[in-house]
Amino acid sequence: MKSVKMNKNKVLLGLSGGVDSTTAALLLKEKGFEVIGYYFDVTGDNIDAASEAMKTAEQLGIELICEDVSEEFSKIVIDNFCSEYLKGRTPNPCIVCNPNIKFKKLIQHADEIGAHYIATGHYCRLEYDEKDDLYYVCRSANEKKDQSYMLYRLGQDVLSRLIFPLGDFTDKSDIRDVARENNMLNAEKKDSQELCFVDPGMNYVDYIKEYGLESMPGKFIDKDGNILGNHKGIVNYTIGQRKGLGIALGKPSFITKIDCENNCITLGDNADLFTKKVLCKDIFFPGNNPLKYDNKHVLAKTRYSAKMSTATINIQSDVITALFDEPQRAATPGQSIVFYHKDRVIGGGFIE
Repeated sequence: MKSVKMNKNKVLLGLSGGVDSTTAALLLKEKGFEVIGYYFDVTGDNIDAASEAMKTAEQLGIELICEDVSEEFSKIVIDNFCSEYLKGRTPNPCIVCNPNIKFKKLIQHADEIGAHYIATGHYCRLEYDEKDDLYYVCRSANEKKDQSYMLYRLGQDVLSRLIFPLGDFTDKSDIRDVARENNMLNAEKKDSQELCFVDPGMNYVDYIKEYGLESMPGKFIDKDGNILGNHKGIVNYTIGQRKGLGIALGKPSFITKIDCENNCITLGDNADLFTKKVLCKDIFFPGNNPLKYDNKHVLAKTRYSAKMSTATINIQSDVITALFDEPQRAATPGQSIVFYHKDRVIGGGFIE
């Protein structure tokens, strides 16, 4: 294939039709970039979302590349999502999608059109370390909206070409103000809180069943192995869950362990959910330098919504043991633990 000359004034932007990516486009245009939008359809039939992206691109006055990625998305993201739940784990599909679909596709199409840069409407910042010659994702100025946790698995091939136009904004209302000032039709559009591949109103359990997968009923037990009752199948539950258990024990009970092999779910007290020790595997460090942080004190989050906590990490091959200064609640297998140095994302892995 003939190589395309790269243009540093050209940027390919992930454009969903939402206010964040729209404002990102406006800010990039304001800085003089030639912006091209990119919309990818993860289900292959999301006509409404594709139409919104097209209308937004038209109003912005930019070209839009649309692509059906449903086949790859199904194999890489949805299959993983369903199989993880069937194993009693709780996946985060965005963390799988970002490096394997979203940013991979952005880079591929940027190469094709000669755009040196790619961009998204994520709330985070980028930092270049001259000493290490490495790029790092950093936390957003807006702590409530920060999405750096979701991007810890992006490599240097992506980070070195990435722009986050929204990273320095401290208030979401300022983002909407930019859209309002430019009379954008989606300025008041609500933020999506749903999984992008699940129909609104459908829960993940029904989705997995519709996908053709189901888990068998089994037993609720206590930490000593005593049978407490029956569960509906491990796919219906996650660590730390209290509501919807379908069992009354005369006191608040929480899921503390899910044993896929024996199809048993352990119930216990809230106190049983706390631990100072968290293990993770399938680790990823953007600088490919995990041993640099071995036995070092870092900041860490055990889930997207968790508060930052201090921990010491011990690294052995592809396994990290994080020892927290303070006990962490419901560190859930399948979720990610992400490590930070100050605001900088230094790596992470999937919790075991």
